[in-house]
Amino acid sequence: MVRALSKNVDVKVCLLRHTFDPENLAALAAKLCYTDSDIDGLSEKLSKSDVESFIEKIVRIGHHSVLEHVSFSFGIEGVSRALTHQLVRHRIASYSQKSQRYVKHKDGFEYVFPDTIKNSDIAGKYEKLMGEIASFYDELVSLGIPSEDARYVLPNACETKIIVTMNARELLHFFRIRCCNRAQWEIRKMAEKMLEECIKVAPSIFSKAGPGCVFGPCPENEFTCGKASEVREKYKKFLKESGRLN
Repeated sequence: MVRALSKNVDVKVCLLRHTFDPENLAALAAKLCYTDSDIDGLSEKLSKSDVESFIEKIVRIGHHSVLEHVSFSFGIEGVSRALTHQLVRHRIASYSQKSQRYVKHKDGFEYVFPDTIKNSDIAGKYEKLMGEIASFYDELVSLGIPSEDARYVLPNACETKIIVTMNARELLHFFRIRCCNRAQWEIRKMAEKMLEECIKVAPSIFSKAGPGCVFGPCPENEFTCGKASEVREKYKKFLKESGRLN
């Protein structure tokens, strides 16, 4: 009998840690570049408005190197192996992922169920296949096959968990690419949740974060989704709700 597996997974993003007072640190780095202050005097008379002014300036002129001093660590779960294969292509980051070599799927596995399949006539076949894979995986393990070899039958849909650390500069690049309509739906959903967390603690740094078409022409050229105006309205609403737009 094929065992039923949990399929009601959804991406969950938790901001685990971030650089203390991230915008102040980035502003101090910027001030060092543009003033003759010594290290001890950098933070003197640096008001909240000064911090916002420095951040606005470096974001506007593209002096993003000072943002590399600021880092964010996320705990992410409810995502597929298909997503993390895309995620780890972003090289300026650190990753720690749940191992399929050391962690056995003793009671089946959760999996991501794309809406395009879930809402189709073949949804049942998809569910059946996931169950058959789980049963065969169990059979392999029961026969003494090492989990590092049994995992070869596990699908891209298999749910996984990962901790990700990126600096603010890389995150701006990440959001530009992965919040785009042309990004795969699952990683786009995760990226949007990550941006929501970032803007809570560093609103000035991420005030213009998002897909490339939001604050300029679509960078995808002939590959454009053709919906730049809709995307701009979506992010205008998002930034307004977050308090970044009046």
